[in-house]
Amino acid sequence: MDHAAIASLIKEWNPSGIVVGMPSHADGSPSAMQEPIEAFILELQRYGLGVDTVDERHTSVEAEQVLKKARASGSRGRISKGMIDSAAAVFIAERYLSSG
Repeated sequence: MDHAAIASLIKEWNPSGIVVGMPSHADGSPSAMQEPIEAFILELQRYGLGVDTVDERHTSVEAEQVLKKARASGSRGRISKGMIDSAAAVFIAERYLSSG
């Protein structure tokens, strides 16, 4: 984990908390990634901020659909995994903000 980069972002953005997407299977059961994500959350606690999790099921699928629509309309070029991940992060943030 790049603690220097995380610390730098926290110093720059001064957030009141951290939101982490929690992956699970479509039926809601824990995925293989849940344990590493929980370890990541424990690491994040060193920054003294609350860490909330958001169910991230289907966010990558939703993000890919939105990007494909944009590509079909001509407003977006080739779609990369990084673009899908970034768009999925937006959906995770939106879910967090609307839950609260």
